[in-house]
Amino acid sequence: MADVSRRTYLLAAIQADGQPVTTARAEWLLAASPWPTAGRNTARKDLRALAARGFLAPQDASGRRTYFPTTTREARP
Repeated sequence: MADVSRRTYLLAAIQADGQPVTTARAEWLLAASPWPTAGRNTARKDLRALAARGFLAPQDASGRRTYFPTTTREARP
């Protein structure tokens, strides 16, 4: 597990979960990871970075940002 980055771990956990993810959900997923001390700010930055790379698609609803995993390579920018 030492060769896996935190963001790679988070992406795999999000894809395995199959649900849209918020910052709070990402923080919860990271709490069960090799990086259990990663907090809310770290989760937020990781979600933004994964979205910037096209692995997640952000959507705003009711003032909350939710990220959805992209399922195909064509869905990535």
